[in-house]
Amino acid sequence: MDVVIAGGHGQIALRLERLLAARGDTVTGLIRRAGQAGELEALGARPVVCDLEQATAAELAPVLAGADAVVFAAGAGPASGSARKETVDRGAAALLADAAELAGVRRYLMISSMGLGAAERPEVDEEFRTYLRAKAAAEEDLRARALDWTVLRPGVLTDDPGQGLVRLAEPPVAMASVSRDDVAAVLLALLDTPASVGRTLELVTGELPVAEAVAAL
Repeated sequence: MDVVIAGGHGQIALRLERLLAARGDTVTGLIRRAGQAGELEALGARPVVCDLEQATAAELAPVLAGADAVVFAAGAGPASGSARKETVDRGAAALLADAAELAGVRRYLMISSMGLGAAERPEVDEEFRTYLRAKAAAEEDLRARALDWTVLRPGVLTDDPGQGLVRLAEPPVAMASVSRDDVAAVLLALLDTPASVGRTLELVTGELPVAEAVAAL
């Protein structure tokens, strides 16, 4: 399988790149800075410098040409400001979809977030509210496209070692934590699972091994 990951230097993306390369797949990571390339190369991934806030779909499409799937794992990150939540969490997701359509790549996996409905709660600060709304808009845009999409919404992310035991289901799932290791493992399995196409799935730590949880779809 040939996979291109947007946000290739992100914490989940690095884990997924390692898993893909370890099983012999071809994986390309889109990164913002050339200085990040060495870390991807050490994992067996091919780095491509591409600023998703500046590139056009026509510029990005040749990078995706021939790929079997794309994964949107980019995010503006904490304290990046409301404007970048719009340009990255929403805008870059749509850009990747535009480029995938131009390149003829149908499979698109998006990492989103649980709890998008919290955007309307008065206690939520404005920047986090913008983030949640951007994620919701990115999901809505993707669902409207004629792509083989899957939206994965992890719960609260941790750096704990993966246990390989998860709860994966269509919403609503009760909010809980999940390790980035386990999110990457689930993404890898979803790439191989046609039954996940057209599904919005929420993910937290649970009791089923990853393979069983995905097979249950």
